[in-house]
Amino acid sequence: MAIVTGSGSGIGEATARLMAREGASVVVADIDGTEAERVAGELDGAVAAEVDVSDESSVIRMIETAVESFGGLDVLHNNASDASTNALDMDIVTLDMAIFDRLVAVNLKGQFMGCKHAIPHMLARGGGSIVNTASIEGFVGRGVRAAYGAAKAGVVLLTKSVASQYGARGIRCNAVAPGLVLTPALKHHYTTPERLEASQALYPMPRLCAPEDVANAVLFLASQEAAYINGTTLMVDGGATVYMPSAQFARGGEGTA
Repeated sequence: MAIVTGSGSGIGEATARLMAREGASVVVADIDGTEAERVAGELDGAVAAEVDVSDESSVIRMIETAVESFGGLDVLHNNASDASTNALDMDIVTLDMAIFDRLVAVNLKGQFMGCKHAIPHMLARGGGSIVNTASIEGFVGRGVRAAYGAAKAGVVLLTKSVASQYGARGIRCNAVAPGLVLTPALKHHYTTPERLEASQALYPMPRLCAPEDVANAVLFLASQEAAYINGTTLMVDGGATVYMPSAQFARGGEGTA
């Protein structure tokens, strides 16, 4: 029994589909109820839940949907995010604090509340697995998106806190930290091949990340194959955070910087 937030598209949809294929009963949770219904309707053993993860009462209803539908909760993938303010999260000095508050409410507070209300139900079943979606922007500064990065850095620490508080009681908590992922929203934003090519040059891989790449990592961390992994953040970034592009040589070339 699993909940995947933000599963009306992108990483969440890929994760919900993969978990369902592996036999899990899934709550497809998304702020867009129509998209949640679409995805759930295409999966065996899935139900849809419309949720605003920034609203605690909405999060509680989502958890209750899982418990009432499936009799309990084993896995929570806190994945919902808000990309609508990306273009406004550019400069710290000029940032409207309402934008900061929204980014923190969805990307950090939403995941905190998911953990808060899922944990008691997991404890009732003797344990469970929580996988949070962080970001490489929670580890490195980019010159933009400081509010988003700060929220995602908070997710990394939240993951460690849940792991340390509840690991001895059977609940593991880990995170994935994707880089740039080719979601439908990203493809809509990066409207030209040239923009995508420029972004790909920042990654020491022959392609950018697909939602399924992240979903595979989430499934692993949620599964018993990762039974002794707790409190870690798995980078799903193609090595971007360990790679500094050279001004002299293209990706994969020879020589020194």
